[in-house]
Amino acid sequence: MAIKAVFFDIDGTLLNDRKNVQKSTRRAITSLKEQGIVVGVATGRGPSFVQPYLENLGLDIAITYNGQYIYTRDKVVATEQLPRALVYRVIRYASEKRRDISLGTASGLIGSGIIGLGTSRFGQWVSSLVPRRMTGTVGRSFKHLIRRLKPQNTKALFTLLREPIYQIVMVATEEDTEKIKVKFPSLQVTRSSPYSADLICQGQSKIKGIETAGSYFGFDLSEVMAFGDSENDLEMLSGVGLGVAMGNADDKIKASADYTTATNNSDGIAKALSHYGLIHLDNEARFDSRDSNFNKVKDFHELMDGETNETPRLYASKEAGHRADFKVEEIVEFLYAASQGDKKTFTQSVLDLHAAVDKAASKVQAKEHPETPLVGEVDALVDLLYLTYGSFVLMGVDPKPFFDTVHEANMGKIFPDGKAHFDPVTHKVLKPDDWEERFAPEPKIKRELDRQLQKALNRSQNRSSK
Repeated sequence: MAIKAVFFDIDGTLLNDRKNVQKSTRRAITSLKEQGIVVGVATGRGPSFVQPYLENLGLDIAITYNGQYIYTRDKVVATEQLPRALVYRVIRYASEKRRDISLGTASGLIGSGIIGLGTSRFGQWVSSLVPRRMTGTVGRSFKHLIRRLKPQNTKALFTLLREPIYQIVMVATEEDTEKIKVKFPSLQVTRSSPYSADLICQGQSKIKGIETAGSYFGFDLSEVMAFGDSENDLEMLSGVGLGVAMGNADDKIKASADYTTATNNSDGIAKALSHYGLIHLDNEARFDSRDSNFNKVKDFHELMDGETNETPRLYASKEAGHRADFKVEEIVEFLYAASQGDKKTFTQSVLDLHAAVDKAASKVQAKEHPETPLVGEVDALVDLLYLTYGSFVLMGVDPKPFFDTVHEANMGKIFPDGKAHFDPVTHKVLKPDDWEERFAPEPKIKRELDRQLQKALNRSQNRSSK
C-alpha cells in the first residue's frame, strides 16, 4: 500500500507536552513533502490556532473543528456550519445547567474563560501534569475558580450567532457527555480533553474531513497514514490505511490502531514513519549513506536481523553463494517475463544463462586479480548495481517509485509488535495475514507503469504537435 497522505492530530501527537513540535517531527515532515506525500493535520482545534503550524511546517491542508472547517494555505476547501437554531438551544441548555461553553468561529474559539484558559498552551501544559483519575476533581475546582474571576457571559454568545458557528466546546465530564448526546441527537459529540466535549454536526468527523481532502488532492483513505491519541481520533485511526496510536494514548485508542509508536515526547511520529519505511531515521550508532535507497534497505535489515554491520567486511564463500542465489532467482524471473510465457523461449534463455555463467567462470579464472578479495566483491556488486540502472535506462522506466513500493512491501512483513516473525521449522519470514491485501507490490507496480506509459505518450503527442 503506497502512502500518499499523512495526517496528525495536534495536542498529544504533533505537539509534545511542552507544546512544541519535536525536531525529529519537523525533519520527518520535510522528508515526506520531498517525496510528494500530502501532509496535514486533523484536529478539534480551530483554524486560527492551526494557521501558524500550517505556515511554519509547510503543511498542505488543515482539517479543523473535527472536520467542520477544511482549508489549505491559500483556499477554504469545505465548511459545515451548525444550524443557528441548534446553537441557540445549546447555549440555553448550557446556561440552565451552568456549563461553560465556547463557540468555534473562523476567527477562533470564543466564549468561556475556563475553556479559553484550558485550551491555551499554559492550560494544556497544566492538564498534562494531572493524573487521569484526578481530572474530575481538578476540573471542578478549576471551573469554580475561573468563574469567580471571570463569569461566563451568555448574552455575548448570542451575538456570535450572526456569523457561522462550526463547533461548540462545552465543559463536561464523560457522564455529562452521554446526557448531551440524549438531549441533542442531531449533534455528533466527541472528546479530545478530559474536561470538555466537542459538539459538531451529526455525521461529521476527522475521517470525513480526510475523505474530503482526498477528493481534493486525489488519494483514497486506504492510502492515508494517520496519528492520534484521543477519543476523537478513534474513527480516524481505524478508518485509514494505517492508523498509528501515540505511546501516550489510552489503551482504547491503541486497540483501534494498526500500530502503537513511542510517546509524543519520544520521537513517536518519526519512529513510526521510519518503521513503515516512509522516512529514514538517523541513528548515531550506525553509518548512513547519501544513497537514500541504501538507508531504507538498511532500516529493513535492522528490523529483520536485529542489527546491521557497521564495518566493511568480506563475504565468505558460502554466504556469498546465498546472496548470489537471491540475485539469480530474480534474473531467472526477468528472463521468464522476457519470454512472455513461451516455454520454449524461456528454456532456451535458461540454457543460455548457464552457458554465460560457464563462460564468465572461465574468464574470471583466466585473468590475474591483484585486488584484495574485499575490493573484488565491492567492485562486482557496484557493477551489478550500475548494470541494473542501465537496464532501466534502456527500458525507459523510472525505478524510484517501484523501489519504494517493494520497500514498503518488505516493511509490511514486520508485525505490529515491530518485529519480524519466522516459521519455527523452515525459518522463512512470515507475513501478516493481511499482507497480500495491503502490501502485495504487483498491482501497484502495474498502476505506476501505466502512469509512466501515459506520461511518455503525452510527451510524444506534445512533441508531434509542435
